[in-house]
Amino acid sequence: MSGVGPVIRRRNDEAAGALIGYLPVGFPTLDESVEAAVALVENGVDVLELGLPYSDPVMDGTVIQAATRQALANGFRLAHGFEAVRRITARVDAPVLIMTYWNPVVQYGVDRFADDLAAAGGAGLITPDLIPDEAADWIAASERTGLDRVFLAAPTSTDVRLRQAVDSSRGFVYAVSTMGITGARTDVDQAARGLVGRLRQAGSPASCVGLGISTATQVAEVLEYAEGAIVGSALVKALAEGGVEAAGALAAELARGTARK
Repeated sequence: MSGVGPVIRRRNDEAAGALIGYLPVGFPTLDESVEAAVALVENGVDVLELGLPYSDPVMDGTVIQAATRQALANGFRLAHGFEAVRRITARVDAPVLIMTYWNPVVQYGVDRFADDLAAAGGAGLITPDLIPDEAADWIAASERTGLDRVFLAAPTSTDVRLRQAVDSSRGFVYAVSTMGITGARTDVDQAARGLVGRLRQAGSPASCVGLGISTATQVAEVLEYAEGAIVGSALVKALAEGGVEAAGALAAELARGTARK
């Protein structure tokens, strides 16, 4: 069973699509990161993506890097990720995905990580630096535990790579809209539209676009052709500058972009 897939399908039936919101665990503090995640859901975010702070975040932009550095300086430990998932899922019904680089999972133990995430009520993993043909251990663990697994696809991905991402993912395929690192941009790269079309041709039932979305208008634009829109840096910036209330207010504004026209 997929925790995320049914939510995305429902939001595409009743609205223009799904809104996925990203926040790092432990920023500004563990308690505040939990409160902010709950606020996102209470203000219209359909799926939560919780990032595990990592010492070498090669794919993250400056806003997220600064937040994760603060979380690490505050003493973030991997166990805090499971604690956050447990506390959030006790209060809201939205599925919670963990976004993590692969090395921490390997160091923790793939099966142990899957078991602890499932026990905490988590929905699955987004693994930005893990490709499907190197993911046998994770695929086996997620099959055993029923967790979702989200692989990434980029505009430069070959048709073979796209097919692998589609066949191996469960929940959705993460369509990277721009090349490079994350961060809010004025215009969402038009390459995303072509990428989602290629993923659909490869058989993807759900593609969600991330990297560069920061406004309700951009959410609406993405949902014209994709099943979901992912917002990260803009929400982290709002949390950093205005606290939980500001993050919730931005989520409510972004959710306006999911309204069916």
